[in-house]
Amino acid sequence: MQTILGAGGGLANALARALTKYTTDIRLVSRNPEKVNPGDRLMPADLLDPSDMDKAVEGSSVVYITIGFQYAYKAWKEQWPRFMNNAIDACMKYGCKMVFFDNVYMYDPAYMHRMTEETPVNPSSKKGKVRAEVAKMITDKIAEGKLDALIARSADFYGPNLERNCLICETVFKPLSQGKKADWLASDAYKHSFTYVPDAAKATALLGNTDDAYKQVWHLPTAGDPPTGKEWVETIAKALGVKPRYRVAPKFLVKILGLFVPIMRETVEMMYQYDRDYIFDSSKFEKRFQITPTPYTEGIAEIVKADFGSR
Repeated sequence: MQTILGAGGGLANALARALTKYTTDIRLVSRNPEKVNPGDRLMPADLLDPSDMDKAVEGSSVVYITIGFQYAYKAWKEQWPRFMNNAIDACMKYGCKMVFFDNVYMYDPAYMHRMTEETPVNPSSKKGKVRAEVAKMITDKIAEGKLDALIARSADFYGPNLERNCLICETVFKPLSQGKKADWLASDAYKHSFTYVPDAAKATALLGNTDDAYKQVWHLPTAGDPPTGKEWVETIAKALGVKPRYRVAPKFLVKILGLFVPIMRETVEMMYQYDRDYIFDSSKFEKRFQITPTPYTEGIAEIVKADFGSR
């Protein structure tokens, strides 16, 4: 049996579908899980409770971590280490392999122009420090020989059917489709990678079912030579059949908005990702598995088709 902790999100749902290539025995765990595949096993659980975590993990060969917590430093600082400690303890107790779906918040901002698996860990944000802490919890146990795990990292992601879990969908696709101006953070002059969720899900399932992929960090397949913010808006507008109307939100404006909108308050410390090139290199994965990421124009077309109707 292979288990997804944090079922129900866009990535978790895509992963559940991708796992059917490797197993018919899939367990979905969250507070209120719903089936993705007809044969899925559902387990409601509070994964901050060690006893619930034990029940969720027991009997699993591979455990995938795709859980998300409220996008707020206070919540992350309290919940992420508790959750990860529970997950690691349970996986060690029951001899399960672990696959952690991670982001790039822990990387040194000076290296955003070419992020690889070897990029130095030196976060500048409070949320980045939390992510560095929980990743180290995993790598420490791997180094001690107590845990068989891997970390699969993604850039900011985009894709169809993500609802509110896709920043570029909310700030660019949706407003443009409604005849409104799109929003881009900090500056539209820099390149910005996005990982296509269907690619990320298939790759995560593949890694989880590849024995020699463990004890490593992997960057999930992401198209190279990403567009600038301006080019992202223009390409999306063209696919939607609308004019590329947009505005750039500088840091001072986001700070002001943060006085009234909590998510904007939490976004301020992450704006360094938009005031410089943000280029995510997945060549290690591509060479190992001979897989080519979905080109950006194709990914954009699929989102338009799935979420906004053919244009």
